[in-house]
Amino acid sequence: MPVTTLARAQQEYLEQQVSSATPERLVTMLYDRLLVDVERARVAQESGDWPSAGTYLTHAQAIIAELSGSLNDGWDGSDGLRGLYTYLTSRLIAANVGRDTKATAECAALIAPLREAWHAAAAALTVS
Repeated sequence: MPVTTLARAQQEYLEQQVSSATPERLVTMLYDRLLVDVERARVAQESGDWPSAGTYLTHAQAIIAELSGSLNDGWDGSDGLRGLYTYLTSRLIAANVGRDTKATAECAALIAPLREAWHAAAAALTVS
């Protein structure tokens, strides 16, 4: 299969997954990709591949913006989570602009438990 055909097939599969996903699955998918992007950025930074690190960190910022925009103001935890998203965005920018590997590692350390918590919450909803 030519690369362009494979890429197109992968894109179509991803679009199908997103369009058919439940809201809780969409959140977990975003968190999964967020952590992947930050980890890839860290690896790229460590190898001195700053353009790739920048791409991953910028994509991570876009995911954070999407997560922040989806918060329901009627939920008690929305202000705290929005504050954390704001902080993460500032640290992702610092990691990118300042080539700061410690900021990238800090973001990964903050995101990982959030990702796990959202996965646990989503799993609890499917069991109920």
